[in-house]
Amino acid sequence: MDKIVIIGGGASGLVSSIISKNKNNKVILLERNKDCGKKLLMTGNGRCNYFNSNQDISNYHSNNPLLIKEFINTKNIYKVLTFFDQLGITPKIKDNLYYPFSKQAVTIKNALVEEVKRSGVIIKNSFLVEDIKKENNKFIVKSSNEEIICDKVIISTGSKSYPKTGSDGNGYKILEKLDHKINKVYPNLMGLKTKFTYKDWVGVRSEVKLSLYEDNKLKKCEYGEAQFTKYGISGICTFNLSGYVVEGLDNNKREVIKINFIPFLDYIEINEYKEWLLNKTKKLNLSISKVLERIINYKLVNVIIKESNIDGDKLFSELTREEQNKLIENLISFNLDIIDTNSFDEAQTCSGGVSLEEINLNTMESKIVNNLYITGELLDIVGDCGGYNLTIAWLSGILAGRSVNND
Repeated sequence: MDKIVIIGGGASGLVSSIISKNKNNKVILLERNKDCGKKLLMTGNGRCNYFNSNQDISNYHSNNPLLIKEFINTKNIYKVLTFFDQLGITPKIKDNLYYPFSKQAVTIKNALVEEVKRSGVIIKNSFLVEDIKKENNKFIVKSSNEEIICDKVIISTGSKSYPKTGSDGNGYKILEKLDHKINKVYPNLMGLKTKFTYKDWVGVRSEVKLSLYEDNKLKKCEYGEAQFTKYGISGICTFNLSGYVVEGLDNNKREVIKINFIPFLDYIEINEYKEWLLNKTKKLNLSISKVLERIINYKLVNVIIKESNIDGDKLFSELTREEQNKLIENLISFNLDIIDTNSFDEAQTCSGGVSLEEINLNTMESKIVNNLYITGELLDIVGDCGGYNLTIAWLSGILAGRSVNND
C-alpha cells in the first residue's frame, strides 16, 4: 500500500487528493490553514470563474513557452470538463467564461472538500510543512512537531500571491532544497501604478483599448474594461499586461500604456478622427465636451480636456489645428508612464516558478526527484484573467493524481 502526502489544500491540492485516492492507498492532505480552499473563495470576485472555453495557448505564458502545448491541449482540457461534470457542477456560461450556476465560489470549494472527505482522504488542517527530505526511497515530511513518512509527495502549496491565504512562497524554498530550479517569481495580474494620477477619474470604469509600449516598442494590446484608481489603473485588461510590465521594470525598461478611450473607432485612420469629431459637433451643435460626454464618462472627459489644454465649451471646428491634434492624441493615445505595480499582496497569481523543463508534463512528476509531483501556481506557467490559472491548477492536479494512483 502506497502512502501519499499532498501538501496544500488549495485548488490543485484538492483535485489531486480526490483523483489520487483508491482502495489500496492511504492519502493524507496537509493544509496550513484551519480549512481548505481559502483562496478559492476569492476567485472571480467570489463567483469563481473556474474555466474558459477559449483555450488558445496564447492565453498562457512561461519562460519555456514551447512546452506549454505539451500541457495545454485538447485531450487534457477535456479531462478538466469531465472532472467537473462528474463532480456535479452545473456551469453558467457567458462569453466563454464558466461559473458555477449558483455564481458562488463556495459552491466549488464545498464540492471539492466534500468529495475529498467522501473519498477517504485524511485531512490535517493547521499543518505547516517546514521541510521535506528523501531517505531510502521514502519521503520525510516535517512540521515543527511532527514527521510523516510516505512513498510519494505532491506539492501544491501555491505561489506568493495573496500571502494572507497561506501562499507565502514556502513551496519554492522546499523545492530549492530538493535541487529544483526556480525561475524568478513576480507578482502577476494586478494593478499598475502611474507617474501621474488624476483625482477626477478615481473610481471610473470604462471600455478601452490599452497598448503597452516597452522602450517605445509595442509589446501587447488589450481590449476591455479599465478601472481608474488613486494609484493608477486596474481592471482585467490591465491585469493581462501587468506580467510584462513587472518584468520590464525589473530590467530597467520604460513601460508606457497608451489608452484609446474610443476603441470602437480603432479601425479608422488617424486623419479620419478629425472628420468624425467635426461631423459630431456640427450635427449635434454641441461643444466638444458635451459631445464627448455622450460617448464616455464625463469624469474622463474632464481629464482629457484639461490634459489637452483646450476650452471644452468650443466646437471642435473652433479649435486650432494644434488643439485638435492634441485632443485626438489624448482621446486615442493617452499616455501613462508606469512606475511600479501592486505587490504580491494584491496580485491574483505569480509568474515564474519551477521550470517546466524539470517536470514530466504528462504526469507532473519531477525529473529531479522520483515520486515527487508539483502542481498549480508553483509551476512556471501563468494564464491571463478568465479562468486560465484555475485551469492550470485543475489540470495539474488531475494529472498528478492519476499518476500516483496505481489502482
